[in-house]
Amino acid sequence: MKRFMTTTAIALLIGTSAMADDHTAPFSDTPFNVAVDLNASEMIGARVYATENDTSAMTSVSVDQTTEWDDIGEINDIILTRDGAAQSVIVGVGGFLGMGEKDVSINMSDLRFISDGESPDDYFIVINSNVAGVTDAPAYDRTAMEERAEDMADVAHDEMKEAGRDLSLMTPPLIERDGYQATMVEDLTAEDLTGARVYGPSDEDIGEIDEILLTDSGELDRAVLDVGGFLGLGERSVAVSFEELTIIRTDEGDDVRIYIDSSQEALEAKPAYEN
Repeated sequence: MKRFMTTTAIALLIGTSAMADDHTAPFSDTPFNVAVDLNASEMIGARVYATENDTSAMTSVSVDQTTEWDDIGEINDIILTRDGAAQSVIVGVGGFLGMGEKDVSINMSDLRFISDGESPDDYFIVINSNVAGVTDAPAYDRTAMEERAEDMADVAHDEMKEAGRDLSLMTPPLIERDGYQATMVEDLTAEDLTGARVYGPSDEDIGEIDEILLTDSGELDRAVLDVGGFLGLGERSVAVSFEELTIIRTDEGDDVRIYIDSSQEALEAKPAYEN
């Protein structure tokens, strides 16, 4: 059972494209109306029930009236058409704790949103079917969607490669810390960076910058990190690109912290830097 926004919500979902045709601008100033609107995010994870009884005339139902309904699964996804209309929901049915589950597609128009009689703000999502019908329903074929996702990933990979980006580089983490501001490496000196502590994305201390490497033309190239070890013994030096680092410093500029989206163990597994 989920929060109820009345069955008008489905009309709104299905009529999205029609509404778009009535507006010349791509932006809407229509406020969210809790009485009739429904967020798609509210439907993800909602339970779906099946009954062979005719529910077309039902506007509300008590919990006692649902005892013979079958809980067939939960909504995993919502499929939209290219023009923005809600076409169907993908429901995971069968299985146990997600194992052995299959996805089936149910037309949005076949869903009934029936209010809980005791609370007008709650609703049941119901279809006219039974367990046998759900069991025999064809599994939703995600092959085309998966192939499209793979094609998009290949295109993104090729574009980054053509742009000359090293695809082995880690993405610098997004860090927010009170009293600190993000800083460009060009705004710091070698003295600022050398000896600065290096942290993982969860603020775990994983090492320090030991050395700054420059290109032949004198530009910043890489930072050599000392990771692991104890009191300087057993440390491992690894070189990382400045493109992989997020650098922040205090508003006063007296403390610099370096972040990398990695763990100490992962850095220790990288090839050692040899001067």
